[in-house]
Amino acid sequence: MQAWQVHENGEPSEVMRLGEVATPTPGDGQVLLKVRAANINFPDALLCRGQYQVRPPLPFTPGVEICGETEDGRRVIANPALPHGGFAEYTVADAAAVLPAPDALDDAEAAALHIGYQTGWFGLHRRARLEAGETLLVHAAAGGVGSAAVQLGKAAGATVIGVVGGAEKAAVARELGCDTVIDRRAEDVVAAVKAATGGRGADVVYDPVGGDAYTQSAKTVAFEGRIVVVGFASGAIPSPALNHALVKNYAILGLHWGLYNTRNPKLVQHCHEQLTELAARGAIKPLVSERVPLSGAAAAVQRVADGVTTGRVAVVPENGAPA
Repeated sequence: MQAWQVHENGEPSEVMRLGEVATPTPGDGQVLLKVRAANINFPDALLCRGQYQVRPPLPFTPGVEICGETEDGRRVIANPALPHGGFAEYTVADAAAVLPAPDALDDAEAAALHIGYQTGWFGLHRRARLEAGETLLVHAAAGGVGSAAVQLGKAAGATVIGVVGGAEKAAVARELGCDTVIDRRAEDVVAAVKAATGGRGADVVYDPVGGDAYTQSAKTVAFEGRIVVVGFASGAIPSPALNHALVKNYAILGLHWGLYNTRNPKLVQHCHEQLTELAARGAIKPLVSERVPLSGAAAAVQRVADGVTTGRVAVVPENGAPA
């Protein structure tokens, strides 16, 4: 089969190589899946660089989120079992973690439903306990993780403020349903949030960026607000001033969604049921901005790594795997 492999760590466009490899053999408790679509996530870039919390042995195939087809014809979504990632024609996954793909979504949309939307659901509902009528601030609102949080926030009845970088991403954030959009390149984020909230600030801040975004989060969070720390796409891990959290009376909540797969898998299943229902009634729909053939995977991963994409980019093997 055709698959991308990383033989040494570095930038995705430099270290990902497409070639012919053996079709993976499922281990105990695993299933073989034909890849119908693979969604690109920022962790794929971190895997290539050797900077992710999981470091599979070299060589490995990146791609941590797919919509696939089982040998008996079922359409499913799954997180491939590394080192056999999803940027390939076939992959393997743990059978217990395979979930039915929602009928309301096509293959690329279904591939993009899992990690980002599960993270958003757990962050907003399980950790922050977002309530209808509250104000939600989402950093990188036009990106893959942020766009999911925007849709989930609107579905929960929140007023959503989206922070983006650039006019193109601002337009995407408005289309996603943000009530207020702030272009951090053209506006003072702190002043704009305070203006939008009458000086009160945001009840919940969803931060997959870190760095300067976290500094803005601490300055704009409301009394009894909650900052959900999701990731550090900026590359800068902040060191929160706990005295500031004390005097402003807000909470800093960490979210590592992957832990739920081992600590509370039934809750992951429950979340998937909730997401499937939301998709069925049109309340959420992954924004897939680009669908690329398998041959274009490395360049697409690099674009995601560089932060120049909006929504999700999906790799669709059947639409362009080299002969």
